[in-house]
Amino acid sequence: MAVEVGDEAPDFELKDQHGTPVKLSGFRGSKNVVLVFYPLAFSGVCTGELCAMRDEFPEVSRDDVELLTVSVDSTFTHRAWADAEHYEFGLLSDFWPHGEVAKAYGVFDEKMGIATRGTFIIDKNGVVRWRVVNPIPQARDIAEYQKALAELD
Repeated sequence: MAVEVGDEAPDFELKDQHGTPVKLSGFRGSKNVVLVFYPLAFSGVCTGELCAMRDEFPEVSRDDVELLTVSVDSTFTHRAWADAEHYEFGLLSDFWPHGEVAKAYGVFDEKMGIATRGTFIIDKNGVVRWRVVNPIPQARDIAEYQKALAELD
């Protein structure tokens, strides 16, 4: 079942590329969260999208915004990718149980065993305020994220 706008965002705790646990509810009351699911690290479209987040998404440096990216890759893969591409935002591992968080958000492709390209903007109260889900080969438009975040201010 997909998470829709107006729903409370399913809480989760996953490890980032440094092995540090990150809990979604830990940002309640202080930050809007941009939650980005992607299929696989080191793949062409995913690298392009995350590099665009790094280079063209200044909102990531705001005190009231947290960018969290999620895939089924291991923490070790995320660390290597973050180091190679100089990502400073959280790359969270939904490795085991395999794809559990992607499933909770309705963006897990059972046939391929990976997440689709789902993005959720979650407000400071933990409510989903915007979402987009694209097919695996189709990149997302960062300008849409920026518009959605601006509406929360």
